Amino acid sequence: MIDIKFPEYAEGLIERLENSGFEAYGVGGCVRNPLMGLPVSDYDITTSALPEETEQVFRDMKIVETGLKHGTVTVVSKDGSAEITTYRTDGQYKDRRHPENVKFTLSLEEDLARRDFTVNAVAYSKSKGIVDLYGGVDDLNKRILRCVGNAGKRFEEDALRIMRGLRFMSVYGFVPDGDTETALHEKRELLKEISPERISCELSKLLCGRSEYLSRVLREYRDIFSVIIPEIAECHGFEQHTHYHDRDVWEHTIAALCSIEPKAHLRLTMLFHDLGKPPCYQFYNGEGHFKGHAAVSRDICERTLARLRYDGNTVKKTVFLVERHDMPMNDDPVMIKKHLNRFGEELYFDLLKVHIADDSAKAPAAANRIAVYYSAAETAERILSEKECFSLKNLAVNGSDMIKLGFKGVEIGEKLDFLLNAVIEGKCTNSCDELLKYAMKSKNID
Repeated sequence: MIDIKFPEYAEGLIERLENSGFEAYGVGGCVRNPLMGLPVSDYDITTSALPEETEQVFRDMKIVETGLKHGTVTVVSKDGSAEITTYRTDGQYKDRRHPENVKFTLSLEEDLARRDFTVNAVAYSKSKGIVDLYGGVDDLNKRILRCVGNAGKRFEEDALRIMRGLRFMSVYGFVPDGDTETALHEKRELLKEISPERISCELSKLLCGRSEYLSRVLREYRDIFSVIIPEIAECHGFEQHTHYHDRDVWEHTIAALCSIEPKAHLRLTMLFHDLGKPPCYQFYNGEGHFKGHAAVSRDICERTLARLRYDGNTVKKTVFLVERHDMPMNDDPVMIKKHLNRFGEELYFDLLKVHIADDSAKAPAAANRIAVYYSAAETAERILSEKECFSLKNLAVNGSDMIKLGFKGVEIGEKLDFLLNAVIEGKCTNSCDELLKYAMKSKNID
């Protein structure tokens, strides 16, 4: 067991509440993570002090009334901040997310009883040590995910807990106990009542979990993911009948997703990249074919991410990559420069990663292409390090030079593109004199 040590500012907040006659404990992630040997990002404190009493205790400090209705205030010190919430019991959850009202209590036990999982219901203070009323420490040690009290009721109260549960499995490797697992499946339809922004936040986090844990979650809880993205359901068990694939569409998706680095837009790309295959399936000449599936997958991706209200940058990058996940790519320097110019450096390298992940999840017949993608990445890195020209910003001439040569209007842009292409293809060196001569020569020919 790892000793828990809060930073001085957090310990100081708890001690000040205690010295003022109140109980106070750190709770949730700031206790759970140290017990798992993981860093803590924020500190939540639960206390017997009423909100107005908390504000009085910290009247000399900056206070933000972040959730006064539910008993929460944020106290800000020069070294950090913490949310401080009064012990409470929750009223009815009519919207499957937030209690209609709360009742403040003087009982830590009652406060911990309302929490989602036992591993989040462990409290700690320096003066009292660990308070573990529901076996959370033992569950942490065994990596068991268990609801506090009745699992079905916990998910009915706040259906987002279903996604949080999957995230804990994916990120930390927890395995649910029987009651929690049953409730996860039985209550999955309640996710339809949760705001899309909250769903997308949890989805991104769990998709960026550890691959060995994530693969199990995607496989065993596909019915839950299908509530969020219905197209997933048809992919499970959909055999591809092609020598390039030795898995069904969903198993291929899982393998590809778990082999790419854990960045949200890359993991989302692999989640969506083949969801368009079932409606495109055709069988002829002894093999399955999926002509046009990239475009269908793109459309599914675009409308789903929009529905889940992902930010514009994530949508743009993910849709771009899904649409082009099966486009031809090779290690020819000329083609690489054209792709770098067309896509930009970040998306070009991302597209290579997508191709590698895709082919690594296929049958051995596709494995020979992976070496080509790695070679392309090395060539692209060399092009960048040697500052070879592949874009107009690196071209030794500009629009002013074209105007001096007598080009006008759209001719200027067209001629610059022509010269850039000549440099990329090795027909002309990237020097001002040579490019001007080449431009004039082409003008005379025209």
